Amino acid sequence: MIICLETSTAVCSVALCDSNGPVDLRESSGEKSHASLLTVFIGELLSAAGLKANDLEAVAVSKGPGSYTGLRIGVSTAKGIAYAASLPLIGVGTTLSMFHGIDDTMRKKYGLAGNSLFIPMLDARRMEVYYSILDAEGRTVKETSAEIIDEQSFTDIPGDIRLLFFGDGAAKCRNIIGRENVAFADEFIISAAHMYKPAFKSLMQQNFEDIAYFEPFYLKDFITSRPKKNILGR
Repeated sequence: MIICLETSTAVCSVALCDSNGPVDLRESSGEKSHASLLTVFIGELLSAAGLKANDLEAVAVSKGPGSYTGLRIGVSTAKGIAYAASLPLIGVGTTLSMFHGIDDTMRKKYGLAGNSLFIPMLDARRMEVYYSILDAEGRTVKETSAEIIDEQSFTDIPGDIRLLFFGDGAAKCRNIIGRENVAFADEFIISAAHMYKPAFKSLMQQNFEDIAYFEPFYLKDFITSRPKKNILGR
């Protein structure tokens, strides 16, 4: 069993998975719920399965990009469990995990073929998004980057190739992307349940993170915002 943690967006999600898929799942989309719910969800899943942390094979965490605060909470929690229970730590790229959330039903619904491209997008302020491009087999066509989307984005991809955009960064791009032959999977919601395939692949290949030095993949520096009120509330 692997416990998978997904905290890269507003969704706080924890899945207990075996090699066949998710066995149990806890999720919340409540604002800023990661700090209060993540360890609660982990405890509930382990208790329901009659397991302790050291019964697990590994801990997997979505490593980013995404929310700076969410990633910090998820990675810190994963490292703490892995260290305390002497478990391997697995980092799963967020956009790769998202790709595995597009199942056969959604592929059929959006008319995706063998040459279609999958573009998971995460919101990154204003019109900027984090995204990567993957082929129908999950192979990386374009590494994850942070970019501002405009009418010319993706026009270099041949028009006969269908593109699927999904994730919390895709909706704000719907009316901007000028390219034809695109689809938007508005129903897609990120989940720790999507992590099990890359997590078990890493387990089999013993592709583990260094618990002491592993850090989230932020992609760009954290920028603080100026508070609207000063310390006196004025």
